[in-house]
Amino acid sequence: METMAMKQFTTGDLNKQIGDITDAASREPVILTRHKKPRFVLMSFEHYERMRTGGDPRRAYTVSEMPAEHAELFDEALDRLTHGEGYDNEP
Repeated sequence: METMAMKQFTTGDLNKQIGDITDAASREPVILTRHKKPRFVLMSFEHYERMRTGGDPRRAYTVSEMPAEHAELFDEALDRLTHGEGYDNEP
């Protein structure tokens, strides 16, 4: 994670703009600075858990390595699409 791309707020801003800062942190980690130096990172609990447990649980597969339960869902969706269901009429 590159710190230059992260939004930065001062610890003083945290006292004045708690809603705005926590809103920003719910979307991506933000840096809290004190005396112009990065001191803390504020992030959503979900982001923290992904970091703590070693990564994002989402994964992309090629068709040949797709788990059986995913392949079954994929085949069912393709069948529905080939019969004209589920594309234009989905909410």
